[in-house]
Parts: sequence; structure tokens; C-alpha cells
Amino acid sequence: MRAQAPKTGPSTGAARRVRRPRRTARAALWPTALALWPLALAVLVAGPLLGRGYLLLRDAVSTPRSFFTDAALGVSDAAPRAVPQDFVVAALSSVVDGGVVVKAVLVLALWAAGTGASAMVGALVPARGPGLRAAGLAGRCTASTLAVWNPYVAERLLQGHWSLLTGYAALPWLVWAGVRMRRAPAVGIGTTLLALALAGLTPTGAVLGVIVAVVVAAVPGGWRRAARVSVAVAGFAAVAAPWLITAAVAGPGTTSDPAGVGAFAARAEPYLATIGSLAGLGGIWNAQAVPPSRTGAGALLGTLALLALVACGVRGVWRRRAHPVIAAVAVLAVLAVALPALSATAPGLAVARWAVDTVPGAGLFRDAQKWVALAMPGYALAAALGVRALARLPGLRARVAQNRRGSRRADVLSARGSAGACAGAAAILSAVLIAALPSLAWGVGGALRPVHYPPGWDAVRAIVDAPPDDGAMVTLPAGSFRAFPWTHGPVLDPAPRYFRTDVLVTGDLLVGGTTVGGEGARARAAEQALLGGAAPSALAEGGVRWVLVQHGTPGASGDSAATLARSELVYADPDVSLYRIPGPVPDRGATAAQRGWAWAGHALWLAAAVTGAALLWGAELRRRGRGRRSRRRV
Repeated sequence: MRAQAPKTGPSTGAARRVRRPRRTARAALWPTALALWPLALAVLVAGPLLGRGYLLLRDAVSTPRSFFTDAALGVSDAAPRAVPQDFVVAALSSVVDGGVVVKAVLVLALWAAGTGASAMVGALVPARGPGLRAAGLAGRCTASTLAVWNPYVAERLLQGHWSLLTGYAALPWLVWAGVRMRRAPAVGIGTTLLALALAGLTPTGAVLGVIVAVVVAAVPGGWRRAARVSVAVAGFAAVAAPWLITAAVAGPGTTSDPAGVGAFAARAEPYLATIGSLAGLGGIWNAQAVPPSRTGAGALLGTLALLALVACGVRGVWRRRAHPVIAAVAVLAVLAVALPALSATAPGLAVARWAVDTVPGAGLFRDAQKWVALAMPGYALAAALGVRALARLPGLRARVAQNRRGSRRADVLSARGSAGACAGAAAILSAVLIAALPSLAWGVGGALRPVHYPPGWDAVRAIVDAPPDDGAMVTLPAGSFRAFPWTHGPVLDPAPRYFRTDVLVTGDLLVGGTTVGGEGARARAAEQALLGGAAPSALAEGGVRWVLVQHGTPGASGDSAATLARSELVYADPDVSLYRIPGPVPDRGATAAQRGWAWAGHALWLAAAVTGAALLWGAELRRRGRGRRSRRRV
């Protein structure tokens, strides 16, 4: 037996100093990959939008600059469905071009969805040991892929719900925050408040966020349960204040048209019943907002592929059912599919019509398919655990345990084999997800492309936004949607967000031959007067100073020519014509008190976001301080 040379202190320290940078670089490799992979997917999805121009597709409307109009504050006579989204865009577009703001938020939302799913899996299923660490990292990559690349994201992008996707992206982060709050309250509270604020860009996002936050906070374990629930409820009250307060003080109609229940019900896709479509994270009510690869048998094949991937991890989820948060996420995923499916049945539609007609604010729930977003955290967790099943890690774990009794070389070889198996499993599952929905790539098959406004729009804005700016605007043709020759599909009328002056819109929607009435009573009165050929004084009495005629888009104009003939034409080109209503125009907009309440509500939303960010920053500073002190001791 050979005697070993003694190890001297200086040589050992030098070796450690040489090896430490390699270990540090290797440790940083996986976190970097976990952040860059969902970013690459987000860029692949939104690629065409990254050029110059503006997103104009169905409900998505971006403009060079938005303003703090009554509609943006939520105090017009229409329901405040786009607050604080429009407020935030108006604030940011005063510094950065509004088109850049919307595209940046969209890409960041997709990226946050992927990184959030990865972080959530890391918190719920911590991976330690040579084989399990590789499985955990590979599973997190697969969870990121599922969160970004699925039919829900594709259909909501085609519908133009870019801000709803911020709420979707916040859901896994709220699960992560609920886990962290049990051990590190400051980090958990800060993340909860910030995620709720981002989810709360729309009322639907705020409700999605509070459901996840309350469910995760209410399950047992860790720091005070009542305190956790109180944080979630208080955060929701703050981020929902912009639309709760304005809905109360502006006084629009608080109930919605029951016709919207059937029009916005979840839809069965080809070869799938409604429950199958929803289980596959599809089934949006608008058959035109469906990616090309899901318009035929691709819907069935894509759904089967997605569900097979999720099924790979069901056993892993079941084995961990004692974990309260994992159990809560799994139950929430099941309910997120089952309840919208029940609401599409005859009894469910009847109950929904009654609620929408009688319960104030119930119209928020009529688009049932959007609540399927609540299934995403559970699906992502199952997909991550599916990597372990595919790589057969239970047997691998036994081999690693056996090898620990042997040589260090056997451990290294086993760990490397484990990493290779898990990486292969993650690559296979991610490839299945992408292949099941190929048309999501590059702007959902090219549907998401930037457009450019004709120069006449800027010319009109220079006229109507100039002093004295003493009246509102109505637009022709009638209706809320436009189909311009210079856009790539139908789009909401951009005028309300393009001009500083208030633009009156009825909110009426034509869905599958059914007209779903909006809440804009003042706008409806002005529109009826214009289509009826009334005298300009009738419009002026309603607070209307301008009539904008948009050319090249279908829609009813009625006898408006009689009214316009007695008005002053101040601008005309092939795209738009602008008429000025003569005579005095009274102010029929929101009162100063209503606007003050609206600003207060938005201030509460901002306070929640700033408080959350401050708590996270303080926690990070304390962590860095502890790290510096530990290095000094070493």
C-alpha cells in the first residue's frame, strides 16, 4: 500500500481557488438556460411584431400615443373593461411609442409565463442529488415550454388579448409566492403584490390572480394562514380599485346583455366535445381566432399530444398529493376545465343568463373559456414530473444509491447518464408540444404582423386635439369593429385610443349573427341620431363636436349624409373625413369628482405594484449583505 504525500495548506487553497470559478460558471449555466429558453420561445411567437408598426388585430389596438381620456380612466358610460390597462399605456406612451409599449408587454408576458412555470416547479418539487437535480432542471424546461406553447396562448393572441396574457403569466408566480411566503414572508408578500398588480391590468386578470393567490394561501402549512389570505385579499382590493371604484362612481349599466352568454360560451373544436377542447386548453368562442393547425384533425391530434404529456406526470402529482400546494394546484386545474364545460351546457347557460341579467358585474364571467388559464400551473407541474417518468428516474435513484457505496467514478458516470436521460426526455416532450401546435410560431402563422396608420389619422388628431377641445367624437360607420384595407384582419375601432378627445362607442358586438349590446347609452343616443339624419344641433346637445368617417371599412351609415351635409367638413382624404358640428357644445363627460375617484383607484393599483417591488428589492439587498458577511468570515 503506497503512502500518499501529505497535502499542504497553500497547494490545497490554490487548487480550491482554481476550481471555484469552474464550479461557479457551471452552476450559472442552468439558471441562464432556464431564463433564455422561454425568452427564445416568446421571440419565436412574437417575431413578426418586433419590426416597426403597430399591433391591430381584433381586441388588440396600439397607437403611437394614448391619453388619459374618460374611457382610459374608466369613467365613460361604457363598462371599465380595459382599466388600468389603458391608463398604464397612456402613461408609458408619453415617454415611449405606444406600439413599442404593447409589443414589449406582450413579449415580456410570454417570457414571464415560462420563467414563472419554471420557478413554480422548482419550488414545489425541489430536486437534490446527482440524478434528481438533472431531472428537476429538465422538468422545469418542459414546464416553461408548456406555459408558452399551448392553444390558450395562441387563441388569446389571435383574439388580441395581449393584456390578459399578463394575468395568465402571473399565475405560476403567484403559486411560487404562496410557497415562498411560508418561509420568507417578505419575498412572498412582495411577489404576490407585484404579480397581482401585473395580472390586474385587466379585471379578468385580477380575478384570475386572486383565485390562485387565495387558494394557495388558504391551504395549511408555514407562516400564518390568516395573514397569507389577508395579503392576497388586500392585494386584490388594491389592484382592482381602478375598475371597482369607477364602476361605482361613473354609474354605467352594471348588468350585461344576456345574449352574450351563448355568444361567448366555450366552443367544441373539430372531433372534440367541449370538454375535450377545454382540456386541451382550447375552445375559444370565436372560431376565427383559432390557429390554422387546429382547424381540422389537428385539433384532435394536438389535444391528444398535450394530454398525453400531462398524463405522464399525473402519477407523480398523485404521489405528492400530501403537499397542500400541489394538491391545491391539481384541484384547481380540474375545476378550471370542468366548470367552463358545465357552463356550456343548457342548464349552465340558463344559470349564466340569469346571473348576467340580474347580478351586477356578472358579465365579466360570460367568456367562460378564458378561465381555463387556471389549469396552466397544474398542467406545467404535471409536464415537469412527466420528464421523470419518461426518464425512469425511480430505477435510476436506486442505481445512484447503490453506486454511492462504490467508487466516486461510478457516481459521476451515473449522474452523467441521468442528466443525459433527463435532457433527452425534456427535448422529446418539448418537441411534442411544439409539433402539436406548429402554427403558433412566427406570429401565429403570420397573423400577428405590424401595421402602419395612414397619414390622415395624424392630420385629424392635430385638428381635434387642438384647443378648445370642447366636445366628444362619434365615428362612422356604426359598430365597434373595423376591417380596413391596411390591417390584417378585423380590429376594434382605434379612434378611442388614438385621439385625446373622448370618442363615444356603444360597445355593441356582432358575434356569429347575434348582436350583443354594450353599455354605452350616451354613445347609442348619438349614433341613432346620426344614422337617423338628425339635425347637427341634436348631436351638439349630446356633447358631440366631431364626426369621423372612416373609409374602406364595411358598416351601416344610415341617413348620416343628411346630418353631415349640414356640418362643416374640415378634413378629407381617401382614408378619413372629419366633420365639425357647429354651435355650442355642452360638456357631457365625466365630472371632476368622478375623475378624481378614478385617479385615486389607479393610485392604489400603483401603490400595490410599488410596495411589492420595494419588498423584493429590500429582500435582495439583505441577501447580498448576508453573502458579503459570509465571504468575509471565510
